[in-house]
Amino acid sequence: MLNFVKGLLLIATFCGFASFTNLQDSSKSLDIDAPLTSVRTRLKTIVLDAGHGGKDPGCHGSKNNESKVALKIVLELGAKIKEEYPDMRVLYTRMKDVFVNLHERSAIANRNKADLFISIHCNSHPSSKFAGTETYTMGLHKTSENLDVAKRENSVILQETDYKKTYNGFNPNSPLAHIMMANYQNTFMMNSIKLAQKVERQFKKQTNRTSFGVKQAGFLVLWETAMPSVLIEAGFLTNDKEEKYLASKEGQEEVAQAVFKAFKLYKEEIEN
Repeated sequence: MLNFVKGLLLIATFCGFASFTNLQDSSKSLDIDAPLTSVRTRLKTIVLDAGHGGKDPGCHGSKNNESKVALKIVLELGAKIKEEYPDMRVLYTRMKDVFVNLHERSAIANRNKADLFISIHCNSHPSSKFAGTETYTMGLHKTSENLDVAKRENSVILQETDYKKTYNGFNPNSPLAHIMMANYQNTFMMNSIKLAQKVERQFKKQTNRTSFGVKQAGFLVLWETAMPSVLIEAGFLTNDKEEKYLASKEGQEEVAQAVFKAFKLYKEEIEN
């Protein structure tokens, strides 16, 4: 089934590639206000993904790791969505600190015919001065900085058994492989960008932190999802002040509230 979906997406890519090429430059933040394209008229199912987990802790701060912080934020976000929309199916790729491979994360969303996929992560940088948020959608990534982020997040597949077979020989260190797989997601690109914009706007409004904006890069966990999807970098654990914020109950609630507000605005726009 997934191969069939990918075939349809690839056809859409060749038909619409010219119209999307101007969106692919990740050297600066995206700000797209094109008409919203609705794949489904109502949002019934959302899959929330806490990045990394188990044997893959993700990036580290001085006292905290990405997998545990991201999980707390995701669970807080899910609770907010369920409270506001009790009839909505809120599914999780993991609810504990366990390892789930990237293929299975997207497969969970596809099997359940999810209308939306949101992946939460924490960021890192060699310089401890960096602090702030950024939200990614699938796309070409022409700057080395964006490519490095995608490579770091995708490198988890090296811990999976038979990863070359599972991902059809995908090499997480190959720039060409990342560019090729980005073409699959054009069908859902505009809706993904719309949600990502709302997330970053709410981060600025709700948390009063620096927003590095909406960017595009080749994340495997987004590539295989057959629905609009975003990957949110909620902040830098390598910044002492931001690490304390993200590790605190108050910070996690604030981040979750910003993402929830963005989701609510996106849902209203889609359904109306």
